[in-house]
Amino acid sequence: MRRLLLLGPLLVLTVGCGVVQSSEGEATDMARDTAREAGRLLHSQRPRTAEEVGRSASGIDGVEVMRLTGTSTHEGDGVDVVVRTEGSAYNGWFDVEEITVRRCFSVRVSSSSEWDEEPGDVACPDGLPLAFAPAPEPPPLPYEQLRAKLPRVPEGGRADETEVRRALTAMDLHPEIRTEVRTGERGSVGVLLSVQGNGFDPQDCLLARVAPGATEVWVPSRVQRMPGEGGCTIANALDPLPAPH
Repeated sequence: MRRLLLLGPLLVLTVGCGVVQSSEGEATDMARDTAREAGRLLHSQRPRTAEEVGRSASGIDGVEVMRLTGTSTHEGDGVDVVVRTEGSAYNGWFDVEEITVRRCFSVRVSSSSEWDEEPGDVACPDGLPLAFAPAPEPPPLPYEQLRAKLPRVPEGGRADETEVRRALTAMDLHPEIRTEVRTGERGSVGVLLSVQGNGFDPQDCLLARVAPGATEVWVPSRVQRMPGEGGCTIANALDPLPAPH
């Protein structure tokens, strides 16, 4: 009986060891989670070059870009990004100190990749992480010039979309500035000037509305200019969103 009682704790420990993951395994899972989050942040339907994808990936906390394969997200299989991430774990039963590992994973960024796609385990390439030059600064949006050039419509009148388009053409805008013009209700015309964003930070845009009795030009709030918030749209020019609280 005494022998059986002594075997009890040993049996529990043996069973426990069978279900408890090693600290190295837990640390690797943590590193994989960082790579998975990088894939989520990089996921987008906007066409991008491999350099743009790599630059974006290198700006994600805890991510080093080790290799890029492919030309652009919308050509062939897209862009394959090998990232190196780090994970740490500590188990008081087995470890003297915290275990830290560095692992590499393959993250695919393409028009057909999934938002929560599982990153693949790969061997880490030799050498240092890739370095990327800063992205070129977008052209400034011409706030004052737009205010000066847009037509004024008297009370009781109706804004003319053709006249608004003519005013924009005369401004000789930078080729990277995209314009959108639309006629709305109540005799108003909305204008959107924007430059392409990176999909993470607030987008640069300028809105205007030419209406009877008032021509307005404004920049939406930072919150409204975040991706998916609808601030940099022609609809917001015609029917402005309420100010954020």
